[in-house]
Amino acid sequence: MRRSSIAPIAIVIGALVVLNIVQGRFSNIGDWMMQELIMLPAIVIGISFHEFAHGFVSYKLGDPTPKLQGRVTLNPAAHIDPIGFICLLFAGFGWGNPVQIDPRYYKHRRRDEFLVAIAGVVMNFLLAVVFTIILRFIVHGSSAFYTSTMGSVIIEMIQYCILINLVLMIFNLIPVPPLDGFGILTQIFNLEKYSWYPVVYQNGMYILLALILFNVTDLILNPAIDFFSNLLINLIVY
Repeated sequence: MRRSSIAPIAIVIGALVVLNIVQGRFSNIGDWMMQELIMLPAIVIGISFHEFAHGFVSYKLGDPTPKLQGRVTLNPAAHIDPIGFICLLFAGFGWGNPVQIDPRYYKHRRRDEFLVAIAGVVMNFLLAVVFTIILRFIVHGSSAFYTSTMGSVIIEMIQYCILINLVLMIFNLIPVPPLDGFGILTQIFNLEKYSWYPVVYQNGMYILLALILFNVTDLILNPAIDFFSNLLINLIVY
């Protein structure tokens, strides 16, 4: 990435960090660090499985690129972008190392690109369901474990695993490049045929950062997260 393209992104991320400071996110460093540690497994699992799903599906559809680049693995080291991870911790916005694909290997290009694009969000939803089922067994199991200190920490970690995976699913469905939602819509409606497509695609990161900075993404995330959270809560209660 050229220095000229990095500068605006760095400015916006810096603004997000300042905004978090103003909102008091770091007012108690000890509490913040403890929360981040409890949230850490959810972040690592969510990002690693998301990117693995993209690579695995592309590989199964005939593209050797993810396999050759070591991305068809659940090893977090292959999927975590250090800068994106640090930004996620301090700015509340980050990214993983995106899987590279070569659509020329696909037999049915639009269909296969759609499947690869949607694989990550489907994986995050499945993870949220799996962790919800695990939480259900714990809640309806031993009350001694549920009320113990270790039990409460584990339950909080599992709750974060549910929440983070829902956030990753919904956030990535926002139809702005480089998110999966834009790739999904591109294949459904064949957006590449329109003259405005290259402009939107090349400037997608700036558009996305602007939406985050002005809290537009929250208008999508908050109600969607509430909907799916309530949906999954029913699996625990009943």
